[in-house]
Amino acid sequence: MRTIGVAVAIPEPYGGELQRWRAAFGDPLADAIPTHVTLLPPTQVDDDAMDAIERHLLAVAETAEPFTMRLRGTATFRPVSPVVFVAVAEGISSCELLAEGVRSGPLRRELAFPYHPHVTIAHDLPEHVLDKAYEALDSYTCAFTVQTFSLFEHGTDLVWRPQRDFALGGPLPGPVPPDEPPGKSGEPG
Repeated sequence: MRTIGVAVAIPEPYGGELQRWRAAFGDPLADAIPTHVTLLPPTQVDDDAMDAIERHLLAVAETAEPFTMRLRGTATFRPVSPVVFVAVAEGISSCELLAEGVRSGPLRRELAFPYHPHVTIAHDLPEHVLDKAYEALDSYTCAFTVQTFSLFEHGTDLVWRPQRDFALGGPLPGPVPPDEPPGKSGEPG
């Protein structure tokens, strides 16, 4: 068995910036969890299911298109859950559709709470620290294009690490090879 998750990784410089804020608030998970928007929360799967899971995630990614995500301001799940987060202000419906697709097929599962895309900046900390996090980033804003989501695995050292990226709309374009003269392709030089 292994524990996996699927998420939209927040790109640099924003991901690192928000991770540094999380560490500054004293969140012990700051260095173990890359900054992200969850699509599939931690889920235990059999090792032999990974090939089918990766094929499933590839199919989900191919049906989606890149989209703009805008993060703006803070919000909280308190009193239900001791979490303060930076809110997703644009891209919510795209995240909801991706999450629904990801949580189907071999990754079908029920959630403990209704799905709400967000970027956690403080979790399970004293109330005064959660208040401080809420106030410190209340005017935070950034925007970027989401082109991929990632499969993460929870290591034995309790750190979440990306394992593979899945490009929205299919493979990301790579470098274009230089033009070759006709009839020369594949011939030794």
